[in-house]
Amino acid sequence: MAGSGAAYAAVLAAALVTWPVTGRAADIAVSSNDAHTVLDDQGNQVAPQTAAPDTVSIINLSDYPPKVIATVDCPGSVVGPPMAVWVAPDASWAIVTSATKADPQGPSGISPDDRVSVLDLAASPPKVVQQTNAGLGATEVRVSPDGTLALVANRTEGTLSVFEVKDKRLQPAGKVDFGKQSGPSGVAFLPDGRTALVTRNYDHMVSVLHLDGTHVQIDERPITTGLAPYTLDINAAGTLAAVSNMGRGDGDVDSVSLIDLTVSPFRTVETVGVPSGPEPMKFSPDGHFLAVGAENGTPKTKASPFFHEHGLIQMFAVDGTHLHKLAEAPVGRWVEGIAFSRDGQTVLVQNAYDHTVAVFRWQDGRLTAGAPLRFEGAAPVAFGTPWP
Repeated sequence: MAGSGAAYAAVLAAALVTWPVTGRAADIAVSSNDAHTVLDDQGNQVAPQTAAPDTVSIINLSDYPPKVIATVDCPGSVVGPPMAVWVAPDASWAIVTSATKADPQGPSGISPDDRVSVLDLAASPPKVVQQTNAGLGATEVRVSPDGTLALVANRTEGTLSVFEVKDKRLQPAGKVDFGKQSGPSGVAFLPDGRTALVTRNYDHMVSVLHLDGTHVQIDERPITTGLAPYTLDINAAGTLAAVSNMGRGDGDVDSVSLIDLTVSPFRTVETVGVPSGPEPMKFSPDGHFLAVGAENGTPKTKASPFFHEHGLIQMFAVDGTHLHKLAEAPVGRWVEGIAFSRDGQTVLVQNAYDHTVAVFRWQDGRLTAGAPLRFEGAAPVAFGTPWP
């Protein structure tokens, strides 16, 4: 799957076409792939007998069908929201976190991890150029709009790591402690760069953060969305946040909520029911649509009454502060991340159990399936793109 340096450079150069409308470059998606976690016959996450290295793959979206153009070793994990990848707007570098790692002494051969890797995407082939540490369960990572501050949610530890960003490198600058029972999972900056949101999966709230340089203050008013808020995304305009509420993970219908960011204080204004396990969720680049995936019981054992052979992707129109379902299509098992192409017309959905990425064309309100991308060794589990 990994391409040669020359081949990668040629394909990336073709993808690095400046878009006059946005002033941004590169139509690529970066996939973090977990090789140290599989499901056993009881649906538990365990380490395989022989674990290959975790990897990161670069997917070229400038042409259809999309293609994997490079794969390099880099720690990653299926645990946590499937947005544990941040890609710079110019696609020159990226950050990938790892919430778990293979550990023969750990339960089921897996233990919490805290590694954060910085990748040079302009190198041929791409390479890890820095590895630092956040907190145990390091998951979703985001960088401020001005590129000076990075935040990493540490779900196991109950903290948020703060990093200064200088010359495409991370320098630790402190932590915010939410408490061991909080489960910080998703994190996102608002366009002002002075405000951020954090989902708290364990104690069922969304915190608003006020930032002044590296100083972070937790707003005294939490936002309530639903049971076990998890994946978090903010539209390009910075007017709406979407939150997936994972519930108890036991087969019931779950939900997705919208938070209105144009009013003070921020508040939940819409919650819609979706199939169980809405872990994957992403606004389209223009913010007109919200893609929601559903595990739909696919990680469960086949004996479970909630088991299904296929996960789902649903597409919603965003109408002001309301969601209207437009389309639905089956995908694979153990659904993880969702990514759009820059023009919003190609949609990728990661299927960790199948080691595939489902490919769709999204046009005229219809999802049309294409040939999936197949991954060897490591399962695709988190996505990042250079655009919102």
